[in-house]
Amino acid sequence: MCRNIRVLHNFAPPATTDEVDAAALQYVRKVSGTTRPSAANQEAFDTAVRAVAEATQTLLDQLVTKAPPRDREEEAAKARERAAKRFGTAS
Repeated sequence: MCRNIRVLHNFAPPATTDEVDAAALQYVRKVSGTTRPSAANQEAFDTAVRAVAEATQTLLDQLVTKAPPRDREEEAAKARERAAKRFGTAS
């Protein structure tokens, strides 16, 4: 139903509002068990997405680390390598 929610902390450049919103949407979809709520539940769904996005942004703004920022391309390459080992490569 949902893609995995990705790590957003400690990247250069920092996570964008769109990335935070996408993570919030994925979280609410997972928790609610639906990708598209009914019309009766749409307002509650949207309110939850906004609340989760706000909480996520607050968390990201307040987290501190001494580790150097991660590179998005480098992390993506590592993920592709893990996937290739796990699932094999396409012929």
